[in-house]
Amino acid sequence: MKDARKGIGQQLARARRRRGLSQVVLAGLIGRSESWLSQVERGARSIDSHSVLTQLGEILGIPLEDLTVDEKGGGVQRYEAAALVRDALTSYETIASFVAPSSPKTQVADLAWLSNELRAVNRLYQAAHYDTAGQRLPRLIKAAEHAAQATPVRRRRTAHTLRALVYHSAAMTLNRVGETELAWTAADRSLAAAREADAPLLAGASAFRLGYVFVRMREPERAKSIALSTAAALGSVPGRHDPQRLSLVGGLHLVGVTAAARQFDRAEVDANLKQARRIATALGGDYNHFWTAFGPTNVRIHELSAAVTFGDPRQAIDIGESLDVSRLAPGLRGRRAQVRLDLARAYGQQRKDAAAVNMLLDAEHISPELVRYDVRTHDLLGALIKREHRASTPQLRGLAHRAGVI
Repeated sequence: MKDARKGIGQQLARARRRRGLSQVVLAGLIGRSESWLSQVERGARSIDSHSVLTQLGEILGIPLEDLTVDEKGGGVQRYEAAALVRDALTSYETIASFVAPSSPKTQVADLAWLSNELRAVNRLYQAAHYDTAGQRLPRLIKAAEHAAQATPVRRRRTAHTLRALVYHSAAMTLNRVGETELAWTAADRSLAAAREADAPLLAGASAFRLGYVFVRMREPERAKSIALSTAAALGSVPGRHDPQRLSLVGGLHLVGVTAAARQFDRAEVDANLKQARRIATALGGDYNHFWTAFGPTNVRIHELSAAVTFGDPRQAIDIGESLDVSRLAPGLRGRRAQVRLDLARAYGQQRKDAAAVNMLLDAEHISPELVRYDVRTHDLLGALIKREHRASTPQLRGLAHRAGVI
């Protein structure tokens, strides 16, 4: 598998040089760091996103099949559901029935099934079962589009509401596994559907999703702009103390925390954390309105992540070891696993590698898929492998292999 990765990396490097692109420029075009691209070209890591793989092929003029190898050879770790979701997003099956509504006869949409399936897929996501959620998304997307077209006018607003929520689900799942271009498409469609539903809170939830997508796309300024302007608008509307609105405004400030941390802007991180704490106190507990998981515990989780990003492992460990994640809703396994991943990074920063590996194993026990798809966790595993001391971290190589790092 290492030889396969090395061969792919060498091919990428040759194609990049032929086009006169530096590693910095190419990395920027695909939304990754120069360090990440350097590791790929050296064969030290695999390409961990199908959308990034596609972008590289298009920019460098390399056939997609030349950048992949079979399962025995390893090389590329892909989100298997990505192609199916892309097909659903680009099917446009409802155009004909819109142009000629009476021919052919369209089947009435089952809004009850759509609502139930949407809740099931969202539960899968928040339980960190990203593969299974992705496999169910294509049918859900097609059903939502059909409902928006086929539902009687008197129920069309309900259909568009469900359509917006379906695209929320798609956006958060795709963004979590690194399929950022598809995630952006889904989040953008959720905003259009929210407008069709004439639902400002839904539009706020779409901004929440878009904010995290832009963070993942390495556009933190854009993420902050959309999140904080939407938070201000929602906060200025009468009735702003209802729980759903509070959760969205608080969640949008947590987007601001994440984006500002990526810019290493400590003052703005602190300002957004202050607002989020105030709103969490007003909310009065940990809830999951609009699947935001917003509340005091999630505010602390973002404070932990920011401390790790700033390279302050002592503060991160103090926060992480005092966190009571039992306050979160039972199904939020991804949030629980994220705490372990952030603590692992903090221990890694202190070069306490045995503690870091133990935290990674805990995270894997909670959510193997989160460990497999999290790019920063892959970076940590790569660093741990480079300075490996097998006597103190005997389980590291097995973990790295399961995560697709080696």
